[in-house]
Amino acid sequence: MRRSGKVFYKDKFAGTVWQDENGYGFQYDNQYRDQKNAEPISLTLPLQEDPCLNNTMIPFFDGLIPEGWLLNITIKNWKLNLRDRMGLLLVACKDCVGAVSVEAIEIKEEA
Repeated sequence: MRRSGKVFYKDKFAGTVWQDENGYGFQYDNQYRDQKNAEPISLTLPLQEDPCLNNTMIPFFDGLIPEGWLLNITIKNWKLNLRDRMGLLLVACKDCVGAVSVEAIEIKEEA
């Protein structure tokens, strides 16, 4: 099963982050990347055409997940496991501090 989220930088759609059976990935949107004034969302994720792939949660996105009492509230309210980093990212990072936000992409099941 693939879970994914739209990544926004300064309220502009910048790319997609996902988790699937192969691990985790992030890829910039072509239109975002090709803008004259496009900026990377992080120094660790330079503007490039190829996706960034990793076996574990990409460190930049893991750093967006809340810690401490906010993490405890998130886990309790959404009944998530502490180790479900993608689940935490998708529910807790729609309105996080800073220029980057992540909005879950809903999976539509076919009838």
